[in-house]
Amino acid sequence: MKNVLIINGHQYYPNIAEGKLTQLFIDMAEAFLKENGFSVKHAKAQSDYDPLEEVEKFKWADYFIIQYPVYWMGVPWMMKKYIDEVFSAGANNGIYAGDGRSRSDASKRYGSGGLMQDKKYMLSLTYNCPASEFSDKEGFFDGLSLDEAHVATHKTWQFCGAKPLQTYAVHDIFKGDLNIEAEKAKFVAVLTKNFLG
Repeated sequence: MKNVLIINGHQYYPNIAEGKLTQLFIDMAEAFLKENGFSVKHAKAQSDYDPLEEVEKFKWADYFIIQYPVYWMGVPWMMKKYIDEVFSAGANNGIYAGDGRSRSDASKRYGSGGLMQDKKYMLSLTYNCPASEFSDKEGFFDGLSLDEAHVATHKTWQFCGAKPLQTYAVHDIFKGDLNIEAEKAKFVAVLTKNFLG
């Protein structure tokens, strides 16, 4: 049986970001994974977690789904705090062992010290930004793809050795015409590719 840790990176703001959409995708992912024989645990950035207990979840997991709303072009600050604290607690303890460089072996490069080499992660994002702003030189992100716009998050996981799965993102969530049923179908298609493909 494969193990999946679903990380809720949501940060609560009343009337603006209450976490309902984030929770919808977490619940869908959990149901999909359990139906397909995966074991699931949860982590929540905005909670009274113990970093060392969280590290044990990371050591247990084969896969990670990181579900969060994009705030100001990146992870919510409580999610950043969670990663800072938990990954630091995982130094030489399942997450990473130094930055990978070695005084005795110049071929070892920065960023190669991750201890999660056999693990994979999936970003699942909720966005107000329309999808059309990505991969368009005239768009807000100057031609960057969705994943390129999230290079800092990807590099954090790469530093720890984990490999990326396909990213899912729902866009234009405040526009008023969000077709949630179509988005649910897209989400299940990405889950199917990432975990059953």
